[in-house]
Amino acid sequence: MYEAIVNENKHEIAFDDDAAKSGTLNGEAFDLDIVEVGGESHFHVLWNEKSYRVEVVSYDKEQKTAGIKVNGDEFEVEVKDELDILLDKMGLSNLAAQVVSELKAPMPGLILDLHVKPGDEVKKGDNLLVLEAMKMENVIKSPADVVVKSIEAKVGDAVEKNQTIIAFE
Repeated sequence: MYEAIVNENKHEIAFDDDAAKSGTLNGEAFDLDIVEVGGESHFHVLWNEKSYRVEVVSYDKEQKTAGIKVNGDEFEVEVKDELDILLDKMGLSNLAAQVVSELKAPMPGLILDLHVKPGDEVKKGDNLLVLEAMKMENVIKSPADVVVKSIEAKVGDAVEKNQTIIAFE
C-alpha cells in the first residue's frame, strides 16, 4: 500500500505486481500500458482508454518526491510507503528530520534563478533555486525547515557538483 500526494491531494495506491502496471487507486481498479519514449524520463501511458504524455521533470529519491508533467500540466508528487504511513499515524514522522547546515549543488550547472534571500524562513520542500544542468531546468527544494543564513552564489554563476550554494542557520 502506498499513499501518493499529488498537489496536496492524497490518493491510496496498491499494486498487483512489481511492474506497477495494475492495481487499485482509491479503491478503483486500474491497468496501465507504459512505454518509454525519447529518453529515460519520457513516457507514453494508456489508462482507461486515454493516452497521456508523461515527463519526469525532477526526482528526489531521498525525499520521495517528483515533479512530473502530464500532457503539459505540471504536478508535484510525494509518495509514502507503508512505513512512512505508519510513522505518520504514530506521530513519529518528524524523528528522521534532518539538521541541515548548507545546500550543495547536486550536479554541475548554471544558477538560473534564486527564490530566497538571507533571513528567509523556508519549509521543507519550498523552492530555493533553479539550476540548469544538461539542458534541463531543475528546481532545487529545501531539504528541511530552515532559515537562510547566506547565499554563496548568484544568478548566472556556474557551479560545480558539491559546491555550497546556500548556507542555513
